[in-house]
Amino acid sequence: MAAIGHVTHNPERDTYQGTVRTLTIAANIMIVPNGEKTNEGQPDYRIYTSERTEIGAAWTRIGKNSGQEYLSLTLAAPELGKRLFANLGRAANSDNPNEFAIIWNPES
Repeated sequence: MAAIGHVTHNPERDTYQGTVRTLTIAANIMIVPNGEKTNEGQPDYRIYTSERTEIGAAWTRIGKNSGQEYLSLTLAAPELGKRLFANLGRAANSDNPNEFAIIWNPES
């Protein structure tokens, strides 16, 4: 699994800001709480580019082994060709507890 970006969490606003980078895409993104969520099937967060184009969503999940909360992301844009699935995990080699890596989950 590869890190395709990094974000920093702002705990006061419960938002994340950073970048997604692949071989063909480099975009500044924001992950913000979904204030319009009305049922369990809807995402907990929406993902936008810095130009406010919505490119995905995120759901809060609980790790089976760790019992820790994490965010499961789905990104979609014409440039990606198909949906991209990722999780937020602690950024390697960082002492900042609010820095996360966007870890790509290739489809099986």
